[in-house]
Amino acid sequence: MLQPNLQIRPYRAADELAVIALWLACDLVRPQNDPKKDIARKLRVNPEWFLVAEAGGRIVGAVMAGYEGHRGWINYLAVDPAQRRAGVGRALMVEAERVLRAAGCPKINLQVRPENKDVTAFYAALGFSVEGAISLGKRLVTD
Repeated sequence: MLQPNLQIRPYRAADELAVIALWLACDLVRPQNDPKKDIARKLRVNPEWFLVAEAGGRIVGAVMAGYEGHRGWINYLAVDPAQRRAGVGRALMVEAERVLRAAGCPKINLQVRPENKDVTAFYAALGFSVEGAISLGKRLVTD
């Protein structure tokens, strides 16, 4: 059940420590990604698409949405483990999809680690499906 006082809003600078703590609690941070640098990078490109979910004055969720003219992307979707299955992730995704649709985005892509079956099921319930593609990456900047 969605919390009645849940507010989805753009990220603010004062949210930084809470968002990083949330990402750590959700095991989203990797050694090659400095979360402070990732936040700074996002704030240079469509900062209004970096959304947080706030309830009772606490950050309980966050997501970064992006669009480069061909595909939209979802990154760093995180929900406080104590708040899961309460509609926070769904509310964040509804707002992220609204923002991307308004920008003319025709399709959203995202990446999930193969071992994360719960997250894959969450996205499947939102209409996402596993596609026959291999994700490749190349670091251009070392954090």
